[in-house]
Amino acid sequence: MRLVEPKRTARPPGSAKLPKMVTLILAAAFVSLSAGCSPSTTTRQEVKTQTEQPAPSPSQQLALLQWAPANHKAIQALIDDFGIRSKNYNKDKRPYAVFDWDNTSAFNDVEETLLTYQLTNLQFKMTPEQFVSAIKKNIPKDNFKKEFNNKAGKPVRIDLISEDLNSDYKYLYENYKGFKGTKSLEEIKAAPQYQDFVAKARYLYEAIGGTFSPDVSYPWVTYLFSGMTEKEVRQLAGASIDYNLKDAIGEKTLTSPSELPGQAGVVEVKIKTGLRAFAEQQNLYKMFMDNGIDVYICSASFIDVVKQFASNPKYGYSLPEDHVLAMELERDAAGVIQSEYRKGYDQTQGKGKTKTIERFLVSKYGHGPIFVAGDSDGDTAMLTDFKDMKLGLIVNRLKGGEIGELSKTAANGIGTGNAKYLLQGRDDNTGAFRNTEKSVSLGSTEEKLLK
Repeated sequence: MRLVEPKRTARPPGSAKLPKMVTLILAAAFVSLSAGCSPSTTTRQEVKTQTEQPAPSPSQQLALLQWAPANHKAIQALIDDFGIRSKNYNKDKRPYAVFDWDNTSAFNDVEETLLTYQLTNLQFKMTPEQFVSAIKKNIPKDNFKKEFNNKAGKPVRIDLISEDLNSDYKYLYENYKGFKGTKSLEEIKAAPQYQDFVAKARYLYEAIGGTFSPDVSYPWVTYLFSGMTEKEVRQLAGASIDYNLKDAIGEKTLTSPSELPGQAGVVEVKIKTGLRAFAEQQNLYKMFMDNGIDVYICSASFIDVVKQFASNPKYGYSLPEDHVLAMELERDAAGVIQSEYRKGYDQTQGKGKTKTIERFLVSKYGHGPIFVAGDSDGDTAMLTDFKDMKLGLIVNRLKGGEIGELSKTAANGIGTGNAKYLLQGRDDNTGAFRNTEKSVSLGSTEEKLLK
């Protein structure tokens, strides 16, 4: 985040320069008063007493921006009560906060938008054999839910669609110059195999996530980084973030070509587009850190991807890289990523977030976080499992499920002045916070408090 130097104070509009004679008279009066009113010891003591409790400086004050006013007040109170200005602050037992990343710290999902970018730009470092192994890894052979039936109404399952994707990838691998071929990306985009590949791979991600448990679906997308190093993943993530921060916020439909139905048939999937940084969260990260409250991320996206967004100063969050907890994969001796979840590590979703925080943070600090922020069912465990938590923030996505129930608790606390959970509204059409607890869904203008 770039700091802007304060502007010099300008003469108020319409004010005129005082005439020289008036200036001299005022100066003489000032000298006379000064001579007769030099500060006494008592006056100096009074001044000292008045300045013993200075007002918070701008660096200690959370910017209002588009926070719901009650949320802003509650978070500022937390900073005042637990930050370095508190008389009870203990630098040897520092307080800390934990944030989810996607849709909590930033608008939309950095992993999902990266998947679309990776597919459309054919950014892979796998052979066809490695690719098909990665997309089938740990996926049950059951049919996907009915909502993911193909355009003809027939069920789809992994063994059918993996055959189609394997065929597509082999064609691309032999013909695209980014692999072994000679065709440019623009030339290869005209091929039905390319169009089929992008639509079916993106569909597969949604079908797996919408059909099977998170412990199956969450690691799956990370396996597509197999063969890359951390540096390569972060370069890819940076290119995707840059693109998606400029891309329009919205929704679009991908449909596989009818001339290439394959085994799975023609499939269709709706995807969200665009990314945005939340200025309020950027500022809150900084205010916490400036006030001696450490900040951590616990995200279900891949660790190298989150680091690129959260730790690269160009994106305005500037979080230390070792403060990112996220999904991990095995790497070989040369640092090349493997399509296997890291042994001994919990998946950072659901209860796995709590376990990860306990393992790496509670063991370090001796206590739980005082502040936790999330937006979905995958965050409810860490929002409710820590007795030391003083304040929980829920970015309001108008969702049901476990987070919906917790959102009701937050809604019931509005106006009480002592709510443990805060509900923060946002506008899905702009990717920005709203100065209320109510949110507006994509394509709507109606504000709502709960689903």
